[in-house]
Amino acid sequence: MPAPATSSTIQQFLLLLAGLFLSQSCSPTYQPYSGAMQFFSSDGIPDYQGLEYWAAHPAKKDPSDSIPGALSGNMVTEAADVFFLHPTTFTASTDTMTDNARIDDPYINKKTDYSSILYQASVFNDHCRVFAPRYRQAHLRMYYISDTARAIKAFNLAYEDIRNAFRHYLKYENKSRPIIIASHSQGTTHAKRLIREFFENDSSLRKQLVCAYLLGIPVEKQLFKQLIPCPDENATGCYIAWRTYRKGYQDKFISSADSSIAVINPYTWTTEPGTAPKSQHRGAVLYQFNKVYRHTQSAAISGNALWISKPRFPGGFFYFTKNYHAGDYNLFYLDIRSNLAQRIRAYQLKHGGSQNPE
Repeated sequence: MPAPATSSTIQQFLLLLAGLFLSQSCSPTYQPYSGAMQFFSSDGIPDYQGLEYWAAHPAKKDPSDSIPGALSGNMVTEAADVFFLHPTTFTASTDTMTDNARIDDPYINKKTDYSSILYQASVFNDHCRVFAPRYRQAHLRMYYISDTARAIKAFNLAYEDIRNAFRHYLKYENKSRPIIIASHSQGTTHAKRLIREFFENDSSLRKQLVCAYLLGIPVEKQLFKQLIPCPDENATGCYIAWRTYRKGYQDKFISSADSSIAVINPYTWTTEPGTAPKSQHRGAVLYQFNKVYRHTQSAAISGNALWISKPRFPGGFFYFTKNYHAGDYNLFYLDIRSNLAQRIRAYQLKHGGSQNPE
């Protein structure tokens, strides 16, 4: 389990999430899928045979199918599958009676779908079928409460759902297709465990792994026995990780001297510490989903984090946060999208395949 966050970090994170969700909900260009998040679970346990228990699934229309207007017209190949684990959206400070979200909570599900699924999972829809299970996520406070046993219980319940969803996916959906594991924040907490349980000791399943994008939570370089940090943009069967902060951010869990955590630069796709200039940035998708902002920030690795310059975009002058946790995906939306095509193409050349993502 990751180290507990400080109260200042939690406050910054909540403020950043609040701003992100507010800007999304007020966007005049995104109000489809109405009513899709409302359903009733009789026993409170997800049944992944039902599409309502998936925030994203190829058999239904959902926000992960969305393509920014600036990119529309691209041909979708679906050469692989992505199993995406969303971050914590159970964050209300007034909700102190339960440690895990209800699986059928319409507010949390809508919040998930119009934040993480729209702005993060959609990154992969150009070349993948997207599967994103709903799960009884642990409340955000579980990361920093002093009652460790209580926190472990909450995270275990959330992981139980994810494990069952992945088993369902393997049994009924995968059909030996290439797999990408992708996650953010709490999703990465569970994705690390999922990879260790399912991929580390199964060479056949590991052969299907194109790569894993494990963002927003520290991933130790020595965590896996079989998987290493991806050394370049074409490597497969490996993982990518970073946490994003603006230069000058200070926190006791961020250290330029810590070399134990894997960090990949999303411009160079290496672990090299030098600064990659903003000219190498392919594009971000921020609060206006249909708008792509290019060359907005530089990026450099130092110690256990990815450091960027202050992003330049309309209205950015008033954006003072230095913790870009909520932007780990969408600040690098086109960078990830392009890299995914490279890795799938490399995977096909290595293992054989008939589809070539462009």
